[in-house]
Amino acid sequence: MKLIPKLILLFIAMVAVGVLWQRTQLSALALSRIDPVPETRQLVEQERYAEAADYLGFFMEYPYVQSDPRAQALQQEIEAVRGSLGYQASKLAEGLLGGTSDETLGQATSVATDFFVIGDLRDLTKQGINWASGEETDEVVVALATIGVAASAAQLASGAATVGTVGAAAPSVAATTALKGGATILKAARKLGKLPPWLGKTLVKSAKSVKQTRSLDSVTELFGSVYTLAKTRGGMTLLSKTHDAASLKRMAAFAETFGQHSATLYRIGGDSVLQTARRTGELGQDAIKLAATYGQQGLRALDRMGAVTFVKVSARASKIAYKGDLIRLIARWLMQVPTWALYAIVGLGIAVWVPWRGLRRGARHWVVAREPSALGASIPRVLR
Repeated sequence: MKLIPKLILLFIAMVAVGVLWQRTQLSALALSRIDPVPETRQLVEQERYAEAADYLGFFMEYPYVQSDPRAQALQQEIEAVRGSLGYQASKLAEGLLGGTSDETLGQATSVATDFFVIGDLRDLTKQGINWASGEETDEVVVALATIGVAASAAQLASGAATVGTVGAAAPSVAATTALKGGATILKAARKLGKLPPWLGKTLVKSAKSVKQTRSLDSVTELFGSVYTLAKTRGGMTLLSKTHDAASLKRMAAFAETFGQHSATLYRIGGDSVLQTARRTGELGQDAIKLAATYGQQGLRALDRMGAVTFVKVSARASKIAYKGDLIRLIARWLMQVPTWALYAIVGLGIAVWVPWRGLRRGARHWVVAREPSALGASIPRVLR
């Protein structure tokens, strides 16, 4: 009867050893991949079809979503709406009349009007009418329109210089184009409520500087980062998450690295994905995108394991996924056991098999006795 508990404890100790040994793989098995269908449906219900298409499209690159009939039907539904003439016409009108749109067609129209100064003059006229009628004016929009007009003039001058110098002034044209593109997305972000407060204050100050100095140097770097976001799908959403010039620069670098998937990756991982993205050269874009399908926990696991190990254990986890959630639940439970507790279980499992009675019996053969010496002191004597 005493042997059975000892065997049970030995088995538990062996499991603890296995958990300690395979902790990395268990942490991967405990991860759950994101099901994009529920959130995509929410976006569709809110009629945010462009965001819905980007979000679902990111996950459709992976077999576990590609083979999901719900995802397939939802993708077809979104494509049908976005492809309809009525939808396209409404987005065209948004870009032409309002200068805002979440679709490529509307954005292209907005960009075109702004690049030809039409948008800047439209916004200045509108704000002027508001001021004349005693209504509230938007000083940020006025500042952006002012910078936009100055950038248009610089763009024309750069273009003329390029022709005169047979292309030598081309870098100057690129710089002024970035300024125009930056002004465009900032105006759209303002109208959509996605311009962060810190940037609005910065723009008002910058517009005054541009007007006084007749130079765009003070906004060149800032608008360069913004222009990078302007060329990225979901760039305005990324812009809204910045909190200073340094974070804007980091966000622009992130967008330049991941392109059309940037907004979706940030939607999934938040600031965690920005931290992971700094190691893109080491981890690789594919590994980071794969980890994002597991959410923020997947990104943290990638940081901890490295790309090679993560991809390997992820593939192994995918192979056993057909067995259901049982293995995942077991892995999660085992991962919740503290490391110190696992070591304690291992130590206890070893301790119950140590022959303590035999060791005590052997110790009794050694007796430490004390006998009086010639000087009256006592010295120890070990007797067998």
